[in-house]
Amino acid sequence: MGYYLVPPVYRPPSEASSLILQITLGCSHNACSFCVAYKGKKFRVKTWQEIEADIDAAKEYYQFATRVFLADGNAMVADTSLLLKVLEKLHRDFPYLERVGIYARAGDLLDKTPEDLRKLSEAGISLVYYGLESGSDRILKTIHKGVTIAQVIEGGRKAMAAGLPLSVTFIIGLGGPDLSEEHAKETAAAASAINPAYLSALTMFIPDGSFMDRKIKRGEFKLLTPEQTLKELKILLENVSLEGCVFRSNHASNYLPLKGVLNQDRDKMLAQIERALVNPHLLRPEFLRGL
Repeated sequence: MGYYLVPPVYRPPSEASSLILQITLGCSHNACSFCVAYKGKKFRVKTWQEIEADIDAAKEYYQFATRVFLADGNAMVADTSLLLKVLEKLHRDFPYLERVGIYARAGDLLDKTPEDLRKLSEAGISLVYYGLESGSDRILKTIHKGVTIAQVIEGGRKAMAAGLPLSVTFIIGLGGPDLSEEHAKETAAAASAINPAYLSALTMFIPDGSFMDRKIKRGEFKLLTPEQTLKELKILLENVSLEGCVFRSNHASNYLPLKGVLNQDRDKMLAQIERALVNPHLLRPEFLRGL
């Protein structure tokens, strides 16, 4: 049996050159109102026999792989014992392997013991992608995230304490114009409390057919304008406090690509936002944002 993936398959931008290995199919939550990624996929954790066969097939084609991404939506939900077997085989079969990344939800991290997370770190998980989305409980409830911000912070801090670096994402515009300032300030507070290794901004993009898409069409939710988007990001950067955290807003959804290390590059990035507010031609046009 050859190596194959069950579509649709999603991975972070930084995993573009990685070998993708599906540990789970779909997302165990699959209810966020802004997401349609796995709506047509029934969630399940693959068996060890299935995963072992996938790895055996993949190594015939990707024997020089240096990076592996464990999919689908939140593969960290799998039992620790299964993940450890996967990591052991990956490092045995791919001698050039340098990094293994994985998606995780707050509940996945909270359900594991500190010892579980430490073992996963030592076994080779080197980056955990973690969706903060918003620091506002009001917004998290609106988007059906299924967790409180206290749980998101606790899960994130637990992972970092166990030696699992986090790449945290948040979504600009998730609260709409009415909750923009609340979203920015409370997201800054939550990110500061977690203090991840990486922090990335996405800009609200509504897929056709999603719950949020229907709210927009009913006039119940408004997307931010480009100017409002920049102002929200400016408020967030003004209020976040991080130590040595790599910040990026270079995802295709963003109007203004930024990069730097927080807090040391905060002023430089704020100045870039100010320039873009005065000179809108510096913003990415819609067609370059992939929208």
